[in-house]
Amino acid sequence: MEERPSKSERKRRSDDLQSLGEALIDLPDSELNALPLPEQLRDAVLLARKITAHGGLYRQKQYIGKLMRKIDAAPIRAAIEEQRRAELMAARRFRRIETWRDRLIREPDIAVAQLKEELPAADADHVRSLALSAAQELQQGRAPRAARVLFQYLRDLMQGSGLQ
Repeated sequence: MEERPSKSERKRRSDDLQSLGEALIDLPDSELNALPLPEQLRDAVLLARKITAHGGLYRQKQYIGKLMRKIDAAPIRAAIEEQRRAELMAARRFRRIETWRDRLIREPDIAVAQLKEELPAADADHVRSLALSAAQELQQGRAPRAARVLFQYLRDLMQGSGLQ
């Protein structure tokens, strides 16, 4: 004989699905459109974004939770999780590029040699020139044009080499 989940377990599942549904409301349009949502759920989420009255929004969230209980939420949860992982990877990649740029500006000779070891495709002379220009701009209080160019060069270099 198969045991049914306890009332507490059903309530936890229901609350979890409701929270997932409410998270959909806060997603940017581009991410929401990329999710595999039934049309009825998508419409309910879009409507919830327009509601400003507290009571109305509460009822709409309850409705979204009800719709979530009727569908398989695993693909939605997986898609949201994948988007979060991609955002995390992009943030790490950005910080890594920033760190390299800052090191190159602070200590160009040492950092260029280390960059060349890690990324053999790097043009050492070009990187050194950009780093020195960026350091000079920083010292003189000018706009960081060379630092931006250096950042873009590093970003393209890392993407081209497959290092992320």
